[in-house]
Amino acid sequence: MAFPMGWEEPRSPFCRLLKDRIDLYHVPFSERSSRMMVFAEDLRPGVPGLFIKLAERWEKQQEKFGDYRQRRPIVERMVFIGPDGEPLPVSFTAYPHAVFFHTPRGTIGMTFNDPEALYFSLPPEPIGLQFVAQAETARADRRGGILRGVRNLAYTTNARLRLNQIESAGPGLFRVTFLVEPTPDAAVLLNITPRLGFNRSLRPALPVFQEAEARWHEWFAAAPPVHEALAPQYYYAWWVMRAGLISPRFYMTREGMTPSKIHYVGVWQWDACFHALAYRYVDLKLAEDQIRLVLDHQREDGMVPDAVHDEGRVTHLSLPVDADVTKPPITAWAAWKLYELGGDRDFLDEIYEPLVRWNRWWFERNDDDRDGLCQYNHPYSSGWDDSPVWDEGMPVESPDLNTYLVIEMEHLARIAEVIGETEDATRWRDEAEALTQRMIAAMWDEEAGLFWPLRREQPVRIKTPLSLYPLLTGRLPRPIVERLVAHLQDPHAFWPRYPIPTVALDDPHYNPEQMWRGPTWLNINRLFIEGLFRCGYPELARELRRRTLRLAMGQRDLYEYYHPETGGRPPRAAPIFGWTSAVFIELAIEASREPDLDL
Repeated sequence: MAFPMGWEEPRSPFCRLLKDRIDLYHVPFSERSSRMMVFAEDLRPGVPGLFIKLAERWEKQQEKFGDYRQRRPIVERMVFIGPDGEPLPVSFTAYPHAVFFHTPRGTIGMTFNDPEALYFSLPPEPIGLQFVAQAETARADRRGGILRGVRNLAYTTNARLRLNQIESAGPGLFRVTFLVEPTPDAAVLLNITPRLGFNRSLRPALPVFQEAEARWHEWFAAAPPVHEALAPQYYYAWWVMRAGLISPRFYMTREGMTPSKIHYVGVWQWDACFHALAYRYVDLKLAEDQIRLVLDHQREDGMVPDAVHDEGRVTHLSLPVDADVTKPPITAWAAWKLYELGGDRDFLDEIYEPLVRWNRWWFERNDDDRDGLCQYNHPYSSGWDDSPVWDEGMPVESPDLNTYLVIEMEHLARIAEVIGETEDATRWRDEAEALTQRMIAAMWDEEAGLFWPLRREQPVRIKTPLSLYPLLTGRLPRPIVERLVAHLQDPHAFWPRYPIPTVALDDPHYNPEQMWRGPTWLNINRLFIEGLFRCGYPELARELRRRTLRLAMGQRDLYEYYHPETGGRPPRAAPIFGWTSAVFIELAIEASREPDLDL
């Protein structure tokens, strides 16, 4: 592999460890806070073309441009060209901080100059680029050119231009072709921004690439070390957790982690809590800001939005039912874990009142029959969007929701004690215990040994982990705990090779390839691992953790969910997934602190 003259392979052992994990075809090259994702596609054998997609939703322009998952890239068919204008054959080597494209005319380096600009270092040969960009107007200038539209683009070089041509490539599209004279330290800067102004200043290449490597190295080096067997996937997970961050903009009041920069652009409420648990190990403020971002948009009635993105917040949906939509209440639980590690009492003081209002909203607005058990009014509020439990309609009083509320009130009690609200602490504990008893009285089926969701006061007899959830409270009588653990360990129900399936294997609704109707999700496993430790089953908790780690290590990427029997990726599971990465990080750290790690 030939690097540019005077350059070497990365000095960072973390960057070397992740060599070619960012393959460009399935995993894009991106950077913290950037909205740009660089992909590759084969235009013809040996000639890959690059394209750039933006992690932006464009809700107000959706009718014109389409949904962000399907709309065409902002830049596409980018190729490196020789002096005859023909695309050059290319192979490439990718690291977290840079991609090096190897051509017959030398190696081209690509890195981020800043979140809105890609930097290309060019070899001292006549070489150029060609690409197609979305724009409404375009003009070439002495150093490159400027294209303006729904997003603005500028390309700039410090070398003398032999050719610089912009021509129409169809409605709303322009083809840019430019060729530079051989120049030492020649470079090209490609800016893509919603702003009118550009940064068109080019620095020497070497410090730009060294600074990019240093940023990534500092990020990886801040993470707690783990067992060497876990390290490759562990540091890849940390790559996801940094590359998946997007910049503040409009409703995105703070830097936020996307569930998947490709498939879910914005910040979803319960994803943010799991993301925060990983960030607490490297950057406490970043962890706290994931929670602050969604609380910034709390409604006056106390509800916290389902999701927040640049152009708005999601608080109500008309499909599959017309109702307010939020996500399960786990914020106090997550905030307490941040406090346990970071000790930021002021953060607890800051969020306590919003969390009290959030808890009150559940009981005031989501208990139609006033029996003290809360209900989901929209299936998406559960997070288990496609679960068969909701097939017969809403509302549903579900064991998971009421378990979350018990755990939330326990953690509100802990927070209240720290900030000096001792009377509140007593009240929260009493309410948590009372809600646990109401669940037992209304939802426990002694014959089946399960807790059933209730719709119109009738049990929904579909076998899912929702029926095991009250185990997580740590408050159940021992005979009930033993019945639930027996179900959990049943290999014909919830204990296949890679537990825990989101519908039991022996239930007729089980489909291991459809989300929430069978696949295994790491965040659900993470909750049950904690619950098993709490209930006095440490060996079973460790076994579930071991299988969960092995599941996530079975693929090069980290996916939204997995096939519980094979460990494969179901067809629609999103890649580079945030909470899967965050949970893997947490479990890897915990497992590595065990005296005898068994994988």
